[in-house]
Amino acid sequence: MVEHRTIRVHGRVQGVFFRASAQARAERLGLVGFARNEPDGSVSIEAEGETSALDEFVGWCNTGPTLAEVTHVEVENGSPKHFTEFEVR
Repeated sequence: MVEHRTIRVHGRVQGVFFRASAQARAERLGLVGFARNEPDGSVSIEAEGETSALDEFVGWCNTGPTLAEVTHVEVENGSPKHFTEFEVR
């Protein structure tokens, strides 16, 4: 069953390849959706896929790529939007 999660990652997460790294990780896990920078310095991600893959992805978001310094991650469940790929916006 496909699930949807909205994820907001706070900390030093812009300018450290967070979105591109998130895209690579999501694609490896078979997830679809998008990642985008927000004006407040956070990264917003919407991801869809199997529960176990989403759980693993959220776990990765708590650390992110090497240069990131994640301070807080918010996660909300939602209704699937039926994305077809994972993109950086």
